[in-house]
This record gives sequence, C-alpha cells and structure tokens, in this order.
Amino acid sequence: MSDKPSYLAKAFNARPFGMPIPPNWFGVAAFGLLGALVNPGLWLIGLGLEGIYLWAVSRNERFRKVVDAQAGFTDSNARYDNLLAHLDSHTQAQQYDIEREAAEIVSLLQRSGDHPSQVNDVRQMAWLHLKLLAARASFVEVIAVADRERKKLDEQEKRCRARLASGDADDELRRSLEQQLEVIKARHDAHADAERRLELVDAEIGRLRQQVSLVREQSLLATDENTMAQSLDAVTASLNEANRWLKDQRELFAGLEFDEPPPADLLDSRRAQKRGATRVSE
Repeated sequence: MSDKPSYLAKAFNARPFGMPIPPNWFGVAAFGLLGALVNPGLWLIGLGLEGIYLWAVSRNERFRKVVDAQAGFTDSNARYDNLLAHLDSHTQAQQYDIEREAAEIVSLLQRSGDHPSQVNDVRQMAWLHLKLLAARASFVEVIAVADRERKKLDEQEKRCRARLASGDADDELRRSLEQQLEVIKARHDAHADAERRLELVDAEIGRLRQQVSLVREQSLLATDENTMAQSLDAVTASLNEANRWLKDQRELFAGLEFDEPPPADLLDSRRAQKRGATRVSE
C-alpha cells in the first residue's frame, strides 16, 4: 500500500482541468509583488489567505478522492480487515466461501478471454457480500441486547404506568415518567426495526450467494461463446440488482459506505492461501 498523499502539497499545486498553471501560483505571485512594491504588510494578508485556501481545498472530499486515485492509494485492505474482524468464525467462513467461488469465476473468465468489466463485477459482488455480513452482525448485536433486556424494559414500563395511574404524582414526576415511557417505546421500536432489517439482509445475502453459485456453475458448463456470454450477463445483472436493492434500502445501512472500491487483491492467490490457512487453524 502506498503512503498517504499530502493533501496540502497537492492543494498548493492544484489546477482545474484545462488550466496549464495552478491558479494558486498567480495568487502567491500577486501578493509577493504587492508586498514588495506597495506594502510589506500585504505579505501577511497573503499568507493568511493562502492558509485559508489550502485548508479549504485540502479538506474537500472530492479533491481528496481525486488525489487518492492519482496516487494509487487505497485503504480498502484495512477496511476489509476491520469488517472481517467484527464477524464470528462461522460468518468469516461464509465470506471465504464466497471469495473462493468468486475467484473460480474470475479464473474461468480470464481463461476464456479478456473480460475486465465482468471480473470487476465479480470482485464487487464478493466485496458487497462482506458489507452485508457486517451490517447483519450489527443487527444481530442489537437483537441480542433486546432479548437480554426485554423483561427488564417490560417491568420498567409496568412500574411507570402504575405510578402514573396512582394519580398522586406531581407535574414534574409525571413529566419524568412520561418521558421514560417514550424512551422505552423508542427502544422497543428500535429492536423491532433491527429484526426487520435482519430479515431483509438475510434475504439479500441468500440471493447473492445463490447468484454467485449460479454464475460459477454456468461458467464451468460454458462450452462456447454464447453460453459464456450468458454467464457474463448473469454477473452484470446480479450486481445491478444488488445495487438497485441497496439504493432502495440505503437507510438500513447508516455508517457503511457501499461505493468504496474493493481491495485490489481481494481474489488473488495470496489472499486465498491466507484464507485457507485460517480455515485449517479453526
């Protein structure tokens, strides 16, 4: 992995598309001449404006993505390890199985010709599977908490309602009890929402796994260009369907960035050997 690029240095030399010279250079030169010919105090003003300019440009997310792309920098490997670390061994094994099947598909595609777009789609499907597993793990954790605390919440709700029904609570106590009931209701709603989200994610994970297996089997059975073309179409169609579903359900996955690229070596042989060693140690 390459070193993180310096956004400040890149901002100093940044030039919009079509401009042969960075516009920032003109600003530096202008204040340099004004300070020398008019008043040296203008150098301080120019220095302050330069700092503001560099800070604003270097903090721009779009600018940072362009710089990262040009530098070939990616933190996807660290992202992969972080997501995988939050999964239990059984779920990690499910991810390894998908990666193994996806790697077989890529190998078949590469042997049949040059299909860079479809190879990228296969890698995206394996990467997406890991993102869905990570989302699922979060929902499972919320539901586990709900199961442990359901009885306690019900008892707290019962006590609050009984105290309100007694009729001898003053205004301040009544307001506090009512607010506590609102919080308990919100927690019950969150638990129910987690169960709904888990069901949706489980369905999509199952669909994605079946689609990967189908594409692999079709690729293995492909005997001519027509059948291979059908396999390639299935890869693209599956990824498009998954992306459409994610777009419709994006509110379910707050905190997960589904547009980030997968690790460049996601399906290569070295990673496969590492997965195999992990499975043996388990």
